[in-house]
Amino acid sequence: MSEPQTFVKLSKEKLIPKSDILSLLRTYNCYHEGKNFQLRTREEDGELILEGLLNIYWGLRRPIRLQMYDDNERFRLNRNNVEKELSPESNNNPPCRETGPADGDVVGQEEEDSPQLLRTRSDASFMQIQRRSRTHTARDLQRLRTHRFSINGHFYNHKTSVFTPAYGSVTNVRVNSSMTTIQVLNLLLHKFRVENKSEEFVLYMVHESGERTRLRDGEYPLVARVLYGPCEKISKILITEADLGEEVTYDVAQYIKFEIPVLDSFVEKLKEEEEREINKLTKKFSALRSMIQHQLECKANTSDRE
Repeated sequence: MSEPQTFVKLSKEKLIPKSDILSLLRTYNCYHEGKNFQLRTREEDGELILEGLLNIYWGLRRPIRLQMYDDNERFRLNRNNVEKELSPESNNNPPCRETGPADGDVVGQEEEDSPQLLRTRSDASFMQIQRRSRTHTARDLQRLRTHRFSINGHFYNHKTSVFTPAYGSVTNVRVNSSMTTIQVLNLLLHKFRVENKSEEFVLYMVHESGERTRLRDGEYPLVARVLYGPCEKISKILITEADLGEEVTYDVAQYIKFEIPVLDSFVEKLKEEEEREINKLTKKFSALRSMIQHQLECKANTSDRE
């Protein structure tokens, strides 16, 4: 007898045959051969689990709030390293070695596999190390008060604890196929110590055609990534604000590509077609109303004769 077919969850309602996922996974890993984005597999209670790095693109329009202090901060810096970090040359660069919400495949892998690297921290808490490690002149203090640190092109103001990820920049998180969309969002926000709640954000699968499909809370983003293929020029996962994001169907996406004058001509044609349909319906129901009135009048005349 043949073995029973096993499935992998795409969402709580949808299942995909395990054989199909393994076939797609081979293509996915072949595409990322020699890179850090190849996915590993393991069996857990008879269930196939995929795990690895997942790229997420920033699509936020509003600033996000960062925690002023990290939980369980760990620093392995000696005095020489601290002074080197605080030198005038190094102050022109990001204050931490680990990647913020930005691109970089290899850096993302180092970030996940090397927990000793400094996390993206608030500049206010970083300044405490500076004050303990060296004495600042009045000019240095003035510069620290006015300087906006740039972390891989993303600007963070230590006075307001506001961080603005550059639109379209990419970061990554290490996830597995059993993690739902809401869990992936929580992991991403925790990684960068974002104070905003995960309910304020949503994930979309954005396609090259312009189609945009929301990943629901019960879906599994890593499985969706494998299903849509490894090429992020064709499709990618985007994080946006929940109240600003909007799904775009394939049919609507085809129109978005056209220029405004062409779209205006489409609108005019649709208006003309709408008017024709209205006129047809108006004539149809006018004829029906006349027939009904005629029948009522006939019955009324028959009753009067009796």
